[in-house]
Amino acid sequence: MKYMLMGYVDEAQLGTLSQEQVQAALGAHMAYVQALKEAGAWLDNRRLVGSSTAATVRLKDGKSQVLDGPYSDTKEQFGGYWLIEAPDMDAALAWAARCPIAQHGVMEVRQVWAPSA
Repeated sequence: MKYMLMGYVDEAQLGTLSQEQVQAALGAHMAYVQALKEAGAWLDNRRLVGSSTAATVRLKDGKSQVLDGPYSDTKEQFGGYWLIEAPDMDAALAWAARCPIAQHGVMEVRQVWAPSA
């Protein structure tokens, strides 16, 4: 089964990290992705550009409205994802707990919907 691991972080807190802390975090993420790959669980992952560059689109009365920024104000912002293959939710949760983001933010785990044939 496919699972999406979504990482949420406080972007303001990230901006306070030293260069050494940034390099350590990048190294931890590279090691995490390598572990996923070696286990045959990795399918894809991407980091997102900061939420200040985001836009929200909504339809109102049949017309689109484009707003700056994320839809809701939250402490943590969606910062990236890992698409993995895992036998069940417990295994996906175990991978999420190993993600370096879990130490500084929040990991959301959701099974990818697969329509029945």
